[in-house]
Amino acid sequence: VQLQASGGGLVQSGGSLRLSCTASGITLSNYALDWFRQAPGKQQEMVAVIWVGGRTNYADFVKGRFTVSRDNAKNTVYLEMNELKPEDTAVYYCSAGPWRGQGTLVTVSS
Repeated sequence: VQLQASGGGLVQSGGSLRLSCTASGITLSNYALDWFRQAPGKQQEMVAVIWVGGRTNYADFVKGRFTVSRDNAKNTVYLEMNELKPEDTAVYYCSAGPWRGQGTLVTVSS
């Protein structure tokens, strides 16, 4: 089983990025999928989760700015990030069940 987060990059404050989490070996629609992040020198923190039925939950610091969604046909989960702030700078990871993908770096410049 492999999960892979992608789509990170450098963006200016106020900009947008869309992260993707793709999987091989499992069907993501059968699992809740978490997005979490870790900034340098900081603890890991949950960003968003999409449950099997499609219900979503978000950390307070991204509510209204980030949206998590599934494309079951592509076996992919997305994290749409808008109104990015410098404090969103971190490595973003996705996880499903016991599996966690390699992260993707998001850097937001002020």
